[in-house]
Amino acid sequence: MDLKVETRNVELRKGWQIKIDEEKEKLIRHFANFVLRLRVSIEATTHHKEGGYELKLVASVPNDTVVVSRKGENVSPLLVEAFDVLNLQMKEMQRKKRQAQKNTDASADEGARYGVIRKVSPYESYGFIVSQDAREIYFHENALKDISIDALTEGDAVVYGESFGDKGPQASWVRMNN
Repeated sequence: MDLKVETRNVELRKGWQIKIDEEKEKLIRHFANFVLRLRVSIEATTHHKEGGYELKLVASVPNDTVVVSRKGENVSPLLVEAFDVLNLQMKEMQRKKRQAQKNTDASADEGARYGVIRKVSPYESYGFIVSQDAREIYFHENALKDISIDALTEGDAVVYGESFGDKGPQASWVRMNN
């Protein structure tokens, strides 16, 4: 997971950085390959009614972005509260994805095919799968379900849906074969 910490009108304190790193490790432990990027923004504000600091977490997940904002007098409790809310939102997103997956598995698996990743080019956002009948199937990063292209490696077993594109067979969706 990529982490970026930004501050505005305030110096980043060591205690804040330690707490951010702890929370990042929790996210990695609980949501491996789900949270792709995380941006933490801490800003000292002059708004007396809303407190002295504004904290924003922006988490990039496959096909979505989650934003949590908090305002208050002290940064440390804001970090705890914001990361708690982010964790709850991640759990809810995963629950909804599992439910949607259950609903589509029966119909999706009827046309499912099995293959192995032959090549992955994360910087170009594409890769190739070798099908069971030794054909090469193209896939784009947008076809990936519940996994990032950075997490794929050559030799990974996958399940995919096949369609015919302008330049031959391509995967309309790809997920790990668990």
